[in-house]
Amino acid sequence: MKAVTYQGLDDIQVKEMEDPKIQTGDDMVIRITASGICGSDLHLYKNGIPLEEDYIIGHEPMGIVEEVGPEVKNLKKGDRVVIPFNVSCGTCFYCEHQMESQCDEANPHADNGGLFGYSKQFGNYPGGQAEFLRVPYADQTSFKVPESSELDDESVLFLSDVIPTSWWSVEKVKKGDTVLVLGCGPIGLMTQKLAWIKGAERVIAVDHVPHRLEHARRTNNVEVYNMKETKEIGALLHEETKGGADVVVDCVGMDGTVHPEEEFGSDADNQAGTISPIVTASQAVRKFGLIQLTGVYASAANDFPLGDLFGRNVSLKMGQAPVVHMMPKLYEMVENREFDPTDIITHRMSIDEAPEAYKIFDKKEDGNIKVVLKP
Repeated sequence: MKAVTYQGLDDIQVKEMEDPKIQTGDDMVIRITASGICGSDLHLYKNGIPLEEDYIIGHEPMGIVEEVGPEVKNLKKGDRVVIPFNVSCGTCFYCEHQMESQCDEANPHADNGGLFGYSKQFGNYPGGQAEFLRVPYADQTSFKVPESSELDDESVLFLSDVIPTSWWSVEKVKKGDTVLVLGCGPIGLMTQKLAWIKGAERVIAVDHVPHRLEHARRTNNVEVYNMKETKEIGALLHEETKGGADVVVDCVGMDGTVHPEEEFGSDADNQAGTISPIVTASQAVRKFGLIQLTGVYASAANDFPLGDLFGRNVSLKMGQAPVVHMMPKLYEMVENREFDPTDIITHRMSIDEAPEAYKIFDKKEDGNIKVVLKP
């Protein structure tokens, strides 16, 4: 099969790889019909998380069931399914308590959950930017699109990650809150949209890419700020919100713009990437406010603003969203046209074009916001 593979810094290649096979009784194999490129994939592309050469990446897939193991009860050949990026067994403590992203059975390699296409550290599951995908714990690690559904693939594809991750990011938003979203990539844009649905009174977006800021303003009806137009964006937003935002959602992570005060390269430096979005969030949040870290961080952090957060009773919420249990509700919201998840798509490309797709996504070229790959 064709698959998108990691080959080193800024280097992904489409290669012929071995077709996946049923390995255990509760596995299935699907034929991919669509797969998204996620901002989290750029952490792999930029070497923020170590990978071996030829590793198959991608964690936003959907497709048609080709084969199921003998223990699979709820799926059959021909079913259309969306695959969540969490790999989860469905029976451990974490899965039974809607914390599927930390499934105890999905990752024998580390004390964190299992993710598709995201290295040995996260369970060593080959990813979904390919023609076929093996899905373990098939009944649990999937959402079956109803046979009666009139929604096309693009309308449901983002149930794999973008929609539930964004919904989880605004989980604590209350009616009347001011919500500040750092980043206007796919997750940031969806988070802004869903913050309104949760009852926010004011939604503010920050980025430095003009076409993304314009999309946020035009499509999500939010206030926008270009961080490159001021040296102290956090302090400015604290002032503009008259004491700080109730909720700040960091949708950027460690690949964000490096803060001028950050220093790297000493013998004691264990930090991968920047924590400048966290610094901005700490400056912009109100006392007793909440900072949600949705963008990926994968290492220790120099000069983390711990004292400032502690001194002002700021709460932190972070990590990989547990998406599996959210998928049915969010599907209903999409089916009922409560919001349009497809307006972030700017590029539809074949899997053969994946190297170019990664390049334009990384460089924010050609008005790019979201790429959907189709084998």
